[in-house]
Amino acid sequence: MKKILVAEDDKFLASAYRVKLTKAGFDVTITTDGDEALAAMRKDTPDCIVLDLVMPVKDGFSVLEELRKDEKTKHTPVIVASNLGQKEDTDKAMKLGATAFVVKSNLSLNELIAKINSLI
Repeated sequence: MKKILVAEDDKFLASAYRVKLTKAGFDVTITTDGDEALAAMRKDTPDCIVLDLVMPVKDGFSVLEELRKDEKTKHTPVIVASNLGQKEDTDKAMKLGATAFVVKSNLSLNELIAKINSLI
């Protein structure tokens, strides 16, 4: 079973991710802040990460930077899912090593599952 780590501080959205991804056959871990996400990644390397940018403690940009420096996670696909859709945010996330960038308000969960399946 493929492992997906979701770093999302919005409880409603995190719950929706968990339900939909679990039904799609993934083993899902939810974290709610950047430090928690990094700890979970180091403990049990996921097959794919869905990463929010605006989170408490440590933002998604910092998380992305750290995981790309870590030998264990530097090649793990990362889908940045954020409502920060400005070109500067997209460019920064991609420059830091994101595999894909999606705007949450424009994304269906079925599209997210298709994107995950295309990356792992």
